[in-house]
Amino acid sequence: MRDIRKEIEEKLAEIEEKENVRVLYAVESGSRAWGVESPDSDYDVRFVYVRPGNDYLSLQEKRDVIEWQLDEVLDINGWDLKKTLVQFHKGNATLFEWVLKILEK
Repeated sequence: MRDIRKEIEEKLAEIEEKENVRVLYAVESGSRAWGVESPDSDYDVRFVYVRPGNDYLSLQEKRDVIEWQLDEVLDINGWDLKKTLVQFHKGNATLFEWVLKILEK
């Protein structure tokens, strides 16, 4: 049987290594998170990350989104912390969904 949680944790570790970032928070999003998945639903994983400090001091801006995997099983992507905070300030509803997952624990 497939251990999807372990697979997701391995993917997040791979992202940290290959993208040179640190994942601060990861959450399940989408239909599975709300208990309305269908048999063919994928696993939507969203995460917030930070880059090394020097990257934020550079005059050349780095991309603020990592889109890692999108297939029939996994949909994994994340936002840089700065983008996350700006979107939170703007009232982005998706981020409130992510916060609700913390409160459920």
